[in-house]
Amino acid sequence: MRFSASLCAALILVTSTAPSAAMAQDYSQFSDAALDRELAAKADVQLYVMVPMRDGVRLATHVYRPKGATGPLPTILIKTPYNEMPYKAASTRNALDAIKHGYALVLQNERGRYYSEGEWEILGHPQTDGYDTLTWIAKQSWSNGKVGTRGCSSTAEWQLALAGQNHPAHAAMVPQSSGAGIGKVGEFQEQGNWYTGGVPRNLFFVWLYGVDNPLRAQPPKGLDSKTIARLAKYNDLEAKKPEVNWPTQIRHLPVNEMLQDLGEPKGTFEELINRDGPADPAWRKGGLYHDDKGWGVPALWFNSWYDVSIGPNMALFNHARAVKSDKEASDNQYAIVTPSNHCGFNARVLQAPYKSGDRDMGTVNFDADKEVYAFFDRWLKGDVNAFPKSTPPVRYYSMGANSWKQSAQWPPEGSAPMKLYLRSSGRANSLAGDGRLTAVAPGAGEQADRYAYDPANPVQTVGGGDCCNGGLVIAGAFDQRGVETRDDVLVYTSEPLTEPLEVSGFVRAVLKVSSDAKDTDFAVKLVDVGPDGTAYILGDTIMRARYRDSYEKPAMMTAGQTYTVKPTPITTSNTFLPGHRIRVEVTSSNFPKFVRNLNTGGDNEKETKFVVANNAIHHAAGDESYIELPVVGRK
Repeated sequence: MRFSASLCAALILVTSTAPSAAMAQDYSQFSDAALDRELAAKADVQLYVMVPMRDGVRLATHVYRPKGATGPLPTILIKTPYNEMPYKAASTRNALDAIKHGYALVLQNERGRYYSEGEWEILGHPQTDGYDTLTWIAKQSWSNGKVGTRGCSSTAEWQLALAGQNHPAHAAMVPQSSGAGIGKVGEFQEQGNWYTGGVPRNLFFVWLYGVDNPLRAQPPKGLDSKTIARLAKYNDLEAKKPEVNWPTQIRHLPVNEMLQDLGEPKGTFEELINRDGPADPAWRKGGLYHDDKGWGVPALWFNSWYDVSIGPNMALFNHARAVKSDKEASDNQYAIVTPSNHCGFNARVLQAPYKSGDRDMGTVNFDADKEVYAFFDRWLKGDVNAFPKSTPPVRYYSMGANSWKQSAQWPPEGSAPMKLYLRSSGRANSLAGDGRLTAVAPGAGEQADRYAYDPANPVQTVGGGDCCNGGLVIAGAFDQRGVETRDDVLVYTSEPLTEPLEVSGFVRAVLKVSSDAKDTDFAVKLVDVGPDGTAYILGDTIMRARYRDSYEKPAMMTAGQTYTVKPTPITTSNTFLPGHRIRVEVTSSNFPKFVRNLNTGGDNEKETKFVVANNAIHHAAGDESYIELPVVGRK
């Protein structure tokens, strides 16, 4: 997923000033004309090689090799659904950067995209096309038989299912912000970011409008590479769809007709939105990686705290380390987590004073490009010193402290759960209420907090983790005080801290709830409150009440009964500094990040009518609601 082709292209191979004179050229500073001259001088290029798959469908592929190279080369493979194949500056920079480091670069469009033949399927038939492309590369006379895959977002997600197949040529991989390639892993069952806690995310609707093109223009079949390369110079087959007023359109009901209402033909959106929840068997038939598979490839994972799917990404990292279907692969999994947004790994951005939303994060000083090529040198060239075994398995940036930390595992060793209870005298509504967060459990008879959730007036999303949504939500650490003025937002705040408290890992909420609606949602947010009152969001989650016990067997609620709801964890690292306070918000909507629950108990995404839900959070003895924080170094 992405905001635009140019943005994602710039992030696929981030550039930075190299550490030695031999690598002193910084191609991000070259003009387009200078890049063309440099490529002509330094690379042998084959454009639009039509690589055959096992079913005869051919995929458009570029091959870039160091000029005049005679010996076998390690290869980097980038497969993408985006329009990166035309001869343009971003692709040229990527190729030159690979060549500078002694690699061949293979750039390929997914099936059904632009000049690649066949019909597009989300994630690009990774179960077969990725495997067949690796086989093709390994058989080339210029290949040393070792291939590393890399990319960010949709250019990374297809790698996950491929890693489960353990192709002999797949020597290493660098997936960046790859959560939409994950189906079910551990306690996360998000099915490629389509859901969080059984609630559909709106970002995919916007993304699919821009990417899916069921009636795409296609050239005649059987054209040779030379003809296709000529055609692509003046017709890149990029569809220019009409602009959409998404803040208005995202409210369209029923949800499953949102794109058809724009005049779009039926396509991938309709196929996915009409599935029967996260447990629908159809989610097992595509290209998603599920945790019943093995893992066969050493990997360097790049993640970020304000990405759309940091939780599933870290859970899959843990699974890849633990599964041991290929011991060498499991023993060589490494994760790096930055404080940035989706695909925000550009060294020039992170080396400057970095700001996420409203919050200063300090100078991150992180060079992704250096890490990537060191990892590839280890596994594709056999240079064991390039990326030594002593490298920490997890390197993460702890916000608040604004410093890098390292660990042998995730969550970090030495972390222990700290339970903070949601407390009040029955009036935690808004920042002006009496909600508090305390380590002392409630006594008997403590009053519940109540609020009305009206789908016509949902709580507005302000920051947090997200991406690729046409500007509906800007990800990052934004101030939540505007949201906290609403009476349908319950606010629970601790006393100011007297010493630093590092929270790193999976943050879990347990809510005791009731409602007069058959079904509703419960949304939770974790916030760092500064001494001046600024309330920085760290992360959020949500749970559809019908899935509280099982995704396989949804169950409606009965008025007057109290239920336990455990939303999927918030994943973060933040050091709460002295004078800061910990805050938890609870409500029943977070829009437009998540689809609104219409509260009827029906087939939510096919309905147009709604009811107001009167919801309650209980927190008396025996019905405690609390949040569990993974605290590092707690005594």
